[in-house]
Amino acid sequence: MQRNSGAHQGIRNLSPVSRVVAEADGGSRGNPGPAGYGAVVFSADRSQVLAERRASLGVATNNVAEYNGLIAALTAARDVGAREVAVRMDSKLVVEQMSGRWKVKHPDMIPLQRTAAELARHFDSVTYEWIPRSQNSHADALANEAMDAAAEGVDLSELPDAEPVAKKTESPGWTGAMGEPTRLLLLRHGQTPMSVDRRYSGRGNPDLTELGRRQADSAATVLGSRTDIDAIVASPLARAQQTAAATADRLGLPVTTVDGLIETDFGDWEGLTFGEAKERYPEQHQDWLGKTSAAPPNGESFDAVRTRIEATRDQLLAEYAGKTLLVVTHVTPIKMLLQLALDVGPSLLYRLHLDLASLSIAEFYPDGGASVRLVNDTSHLTRLA
Repeated sequence: MQRNSGAHQGIRNLSPVSRVVAEADGGSRGNPGPAGYGAVVFSADRSQVLAERRASLGVATNNVAEYNGLIAALTAARDVGAREVAVRMDSKLVVEQMSGRWKVKHPDMIPLQRTAAELARHFDSVTYEWIPRSQNSHADALANEAMDAAAEGVDLSELPDAEPVAKKTESPGWTGAMGEPTRLLLLRHGQTPMSVDRRYSGRGNPDLTELGRRQADSAATVLGSRTDIDAIVASPLARAQQTAAATADRLGLPVTTVDGLIETDFGDWEGLTFGEAKERYPEQHQDWLGKTSAAPPNGESFDAVRTRIEATRDQLLAEYAGKTLLVVTHVTPIKMLLQLALDVGPSLLYRLHLDLASLSIAEFYPDGGASVRLVNDTSHLTRLA
């Protein structure tokens, strides 16, 4: 069986296949030490290599490398269009944990196991089988090449057959994030009558103003020319739905409503200006400005919003793994998603300004890494000034 020697050519056959065999391995020289993984996808009868993946991981443990190998194998199987995957690995730990017979207890393993499980949901079926190392020689060879590269500090992309896991977008080298990211294009809705007067606008449901509709159209002109948007999701509120519809019409995509993307519930402050809320509820308003656990009367705290948005993010990453997703929502959910991507404290919520109809971009990687590529871009609105 000959491996393709063309540089960067990790996928052998892009035509969809029904069933594949995916083998993966990973290891480190020192445990922890210079680590890497390898993955290979075969046709069902193992007569043809459909895809190969390998990458170095820097310093990591054997188990971390093995899980990264599994993630790469499942990603490659998805990329060749497989519907049924038979996973074979010589890691008893990974096979038993993915089969549900062993619990995942180590904190380093939990996010990796979750990522692999999310990928597995893309298929009609995935089975896991332990095999001796002698039967996993192809993936083992790829993993050893990756470990050699890690130990020598060599850029693996310069070696024959190199195939980074991130195919759509190279992961930013300084973050160390691995895998194919899920890219969230975060679009704030356009202007409403409430935003004209800078009033608290949470669960109230105003429509866009005429300017708001033109802002949505301007955003749609730019976003509608993109070829990488796989899906559009939006808050259930009218201002987000109307903003999303403008781009959806250009791309010919439906808008999926995601309830978790709804704006903060400002309770009794709904419709008030900042000054009015401060005057009528001085102690509660001051407390709200200093504590994310504080909530407006009959409203929702930022801590509660964070819990909701984190769960919503996880839902989106599971359903749209490796995709580019247009997310049309409100100022607080966008700030929360950027906060999660940056892994920073709550001060961001009070200090970050986001304009109406502005675009921000965050990427979330299968290994738990994330990066922010754009914040509060309004260049598409310049002709409206």
